[in-house]
Amino acid sequence: MSTNVLRTEEGWWVVRDERAVRIETKAVTTAELLADREAVREAGVSGETGTPVSDLAALSPVTTPCRVVAQMVNYRSHARDSGFAGEIPPTFFRKASGSVSGPRDTVVKPAHVRFLDYEVELGLVMGAPLPVGTVIAEPDLPSYVAGLVLTNDVSARDVQLTKGQFYESKSYPTFTPTGPYLALLEPEDFPHLLNLRLRLSVNGSPRQDRTLADMIVRPAQALTLLARFQNLDPGDLLLTGTPGGTALKAPPKPVEKIGALLPPALKWKAFFNSQARNPHYLHEGDVITATIATDDHRIDLGEQRTPVTDAR
Repeated sequence: MSTNVLRTEEGWWVVRDERAVRIETKAVTTAELLADREAVREAGVSGETGTPVSDLAALSPVTTPCRVVAQMVNYRSHARDSGFAGEIPPTFFRKASGSVSGPRDTVVKPAHVRFLDYEVELGLVMGAPLPVGTVIAEPDLPSYVAGLVLTNDVSARDVQLTKGQFYESKSYPTFTPTGPYLALLEPEDFPHLLNLRLRLSVNGSPRQDRTLADMIVRPAQALTLLARFQNLDPGDLLLTGTPGGTALKAPPKPVEKIGALLPPALKWKAFFNSQARNPHYLHEGDVITATIATDDHRIDLGEQRTPVTDAR
């Protein structure tokens, strides 16, 4: 069974039901904790009653600096929403690790951003080096991936679309809420990954709800493709894409064809005028709630609740 680990200013904790037991470790970074799995195991079997989880202020269990890599359009439902047809080439992009924030931290909308969007995503936390040229088969996955985290790939869509700039649009501070738990997996947990269900709601209104069965490029293949050009180290993070249900959707085909005939400035003006009528983008005062878990809770990454505010 997986072991949920929580990080606070005071250190690391193993979560058992509604209580948490302190891990006796000198680890400061996620990579250092993963190298001290014995201390995690000892906390997991400790007879201590522990501390109520509700009394702890969770930080991101992925410490920074680290590499944060993400997959683009990796769920069939998201591909449909985005207007893609046919085969979609696997595509990766980087996010600044300065965008990583905690599971209860406020998402700050920059003053120049009009269209702020959400993307619940499963994060893979590396537990071993992944050198360039590595080929990973499904049975090899436990040798490289230590655990899983819940993430939200917050996106400034007007920056992303007009500039074609994924790095900037997804890298502002607070644009990668992560946690609360780092679920450390055992080899027998990996066959259950496809049963993980990703859910996200805004102000209690459901927006996203899919399992990993909707995923196009699954983790072992994704890491193999990434390793063609990028090495990863323990503690690095791979975001594996989001299901359909984001605020941004492709325009209907007739509208898209008409837009293609317009000069770029007029095309984007028309598109964003239509987006301004879309009520699903994030605004100050909204609260995003996200979860990832199997239905039987064999793997449960906890719940994020992140309010949204405008930059002051």
